[in-house]
Amino acid sequence: MSSPPPPRKAAAAFILVTVFLDMLSIGIIIPVLPQLIKGFLGGSVSEAAAWTGIFGAAWGLAQFIFSPVQGALSDSIGRRPVVLASNFGTGVDYLLMALAPNLWWLLAGRIVSGITAASISTAYAYMSDVTAPEGRAKVFGLMGAAFGIGFVVGPGLGGPLGSINPHLPFFVAAGLSLLNFLYGFFVLPESLPKDKRKRFEPHAANPIGAIRFLARSGQTLRLATMNLLMMFAHSVFPTTFVLFAGYRFGWGPAEVGYCLAGVGVLSAIVQAGLTGIIVKAIGEVRTMYLGIFCGVISFTGYALAPDWPVFVAFMPVGAMWGLTTPNIQALMSGWVAPQEQGTLQGANMSLSAMATIFAPLAFGSVLAYVTHPAVAKMFSGASFLLAASFVLLGLMLAFGVRPAPKKIPEA
Repeated sequence: MSSPPPPRKAAAAFILVTVFLDMLSIGIIIPVLPQLIKGFLGGSVSEAAAWTGIFGAAWGLAQFIFSPVQGALSDSIGRRPVVLASNFGTGVDYLLMALAPNLWWLLAGRIVSGITAASISTAYAYMSDVTAPEGRAKVFGLMGAAFGIGFVVGPGLGGPLGSINPHLPFFVAAGLSLLNFLYGFFVLPESLPKDKRKRFEPHAANPIGAIRFLARSGQTLRLATMNLLMMFAHSVFPTTFVLFAGYRFGWGPAEVGYCLAGVGVLSAIVQAGLTGIIVKAIGEVRTMYLGIFCGVISFTGYALAPDWPVFVAFMPVGAMWGLTTPNIQALMSGWVAPQEQGTLQGANMSLSAMATIFAPLAFGSVLAYVTHPAVAKMFSGASFLLAASFVLLGLMLAFGVRPAPKKIPEA
């Protein structure tokens, strides 16, 4: 009982499908949520824009608060019940959002969605349980690929469904989550044996306790801060890309969709296909350096690109930035004991959720300023330069990262 038995392949696949569906259900409503908000407000575009920001911040705040709760809970009662409960709750929540009669009901549903989506931290802990330390970067790369594919497929599916009926994407997202719950109920074994569990400690299962947990080790806090910076930089795309591409290149929805799909495909290739190969060749730390360096180059290139062909030319370099997060996650997981993997992932997700609260405000404000008629169009990529600066800060922190010792003491 010193270590959990390896799960069936179907169980590992279920975790990847769970991550994919979490992102799919988030992405599938992106094209329709602002329109529903606008409809509840009587068609006011300016009010809808403000409320869309509120919805996004509320979702991020729910993640910030509840990710450490779910992570610590999974360390106490096991991963399986937390993942399954989240899948079921997500499905029911999307049904309620599909039937929302007013704006406040819809906002409440979005908050609940943020709470249930916090199970992603438990999914990472599950994979940490069943994967040897040297294989975690590859597995986390696969999970990153599932993220990317879900986020590409979601908007591509939500747009056509929303054109039929704006409530239809919510029903589809609910159905997928509930089907995933039923599938997992029959195939998902527990990954954390009882002798590896720890007592649930409410004082640690909150954002402040999460930060204190990360601060126990200078390495975990350093890596978690780097992850926060990467998440902050990544937010530039969902926050500004649609408006930036329309302003800078004259793109419409079709061109934006093709570009984002291309980004998703390239990212999936890197994270699912190349991460394990590169880590095996040069190690986790050097692979992390390579990914961060590519991030700095690509975001700077996006910002300065004079036309869309140059912008697109930097996309393969930007995809290589996808090497960063899986290796940060793998290095971080090596610094805590097996029975604390859920707490670690919950704390890390909680800290990263701060990006979803504040990044839209920062990048949106920069874009609003540089698209003013008095500002030359050549400066319209300033948001990407800001993103590059966050990645550069991460690179500076990376120089102090070192791998964990072979044996971490039991907590």
